[in-house]
Amino acid sequence: MAMMLPLADSHGRTKRKLRISLTDRCNFRCTYCMPEHPAWLPRASLLERHEVLRLARLFVGQGITHIRLTGGEPLLRRDLLACVEDLSALKAQGLQRLSMTTNASLIAPQAAALVAAGIDDFNVSLDALDADTFGRMTRREVAPVLAGIDALMAAGARIKLNAVVVRGDNESQLRPLLSWAMARGLPLRFIEYMPLDAPGHWQKDAVVTEAEIIADLREEHRVERQVRSSDPATPYLVDGHYPLGIISTVSQPFCASCDRLRITATGELFTCLFSATGTPLGVRMREGADDTALEALVRTAVWRKDAGYASRPGPVDRATTMHAMGG
Repeated sequence: MAMMLPLADSHGRTKRKLRISLTDRCNFRCTYCMPEHPAWLPRASLLERHEVLRLARLFVGQGITHIRLTGGEPLLRRDLLACVEDLSALKAQGLQRLSMTTNASLIAPQAAALVAAGIDDFNVSLDALDADTFGRMTRREVAPVLAGIDALMAAGARIKLNAVVVRGDNESQLRPLLSWAMARGLPLRFIEYMPLDAPGHWQKDAVVTEAEIIADLREEHRVERQVRSSDPATPYLVDGHYPLGIISTVSQPFCASCDRLRITATGELFTCLFSATGTPLGVRMREGADDTALEALVRTAVWRKDAGYASRPGPVDRATTMHAMGG
């Protein structure tokens, strides 16, 4: 049996992680993620359940070991549980982890079922604890999110909290979020505000950098930087025991170690979060392309992946914004 070649790009980076967006729709309106009045994709253009599974199987066959389900908001996908069960079955073929990113506002009734179906860990977006601040950033209420986190904890789920930090919005929430997460034993990652929202909206002076975040936290805590791995977050140890991560795409890009790929809800492969164009796997699949042809498209696209944000910083010129790309 022939050995499988690594799914690698021309910069020597092997791909192990794949994000699959299940829908572009979201019940939140986060200011850093989408236009205030988003135009949703036609439902007929979104990947069907069997198409999601086919593409996922194709990538697992090429060495992908970790799949993360994203959106939009994955909980808006009506056949979400069935999709999870399908994808979890790929663990017998080499998949090691199946994860989900969610705002958690709708997850409470399904938390236990999703864990039982095979979700290994959840990333939950929580940009503020203060209700007014949260509402200003997301145009929604924070209480259902906190209830969703409680439900996930009760179901025994592994949870990581993500907070996008935007100057003028929620930098005052850094220490409250850290204290809240520490008290519950939930890992937290602060994320620099990236230029992936509505065209013309992002401004560099709205970015709270990793250095500024650490300086703020050190007003009340001992914060020690740890050795960095291929993970996008720079790891820190707070007060000698609590793991904190900071994703500093803007001030300290992690492109040199990137091992991630993304598939949109229509099946378009983006090799970088900031790629201007993608490879239309979903369209080619519906045109009748077989797995061999799709695999060739994937390998060509991955090989041509450029150096990343570090080589061309700033907003990307494309119609696809963050809510349609998948987090």
